[in-house]
Amino acid sequence: MVKIFIFRHGETYDNKHHDFSGWRNVDLDEAGIIEAQKIRDALKDENVNKAYQSDLIRSQTTLQIVLEGHENVDIVTDTRIKERDYGDLTALSKDEIALNDPEAFKSWHRSYETPPPNGESIKDVEERVLSFLAEELPKWKANDVVFISAHGNSIRAMRRFFENISIEEMCSYENIPGKIYEYTI
Repeated sequence: MVKIFIFRHGETYDNKHHDFSGWRNVDLDEAGIIEAQKIRDALKDENVNKAYQSDLIRSQTTLQIVLEGHENVDIVTDTRIKERDYGDLTALSKDEIALNDPEAFKSWHRSYETPPPNGESIKDVEERVLSFLAEELPKWKANDVVFISAHGNSIRAMRRFFENISIEEMCSYENIPGKIYEYTI
């Protein structure tokens, strides 16, 4: 039996201000640090031996905080679990785009197959996350405890995989900073 704990990084400036972060490398703000500490406290008794983070600083800072007090953890950085690339929308205000072009915003923000200009669709993110899972799952052994510090959109694909939910459900869920998803396989 393998225990898997997936959590979204803590809040960033972009999250707080409703900006598209995507691959922009923003770190946690003060609230995000507190959220990461809450994850750390919730998982302090788990005997984690393997942990994953994306190449984005907000994922890495969250994992670093969560792993405080844990020793001998194999940490892997994998770009396939990073946030969705929002392309031309990166660093722009979600609120302004939704106000100025609500139909385009709806399509770009939560459509499974429609990417924002020069960015990735949720389907694109799902494909790379599934590649990550296909490669890493066979490496996990009985009694492993795995932490994954990920992002809102990469968690969508992980939840779809582990929870067997529909595309529509996956696209509609809001994966809030600091929330922990636990699975046993």
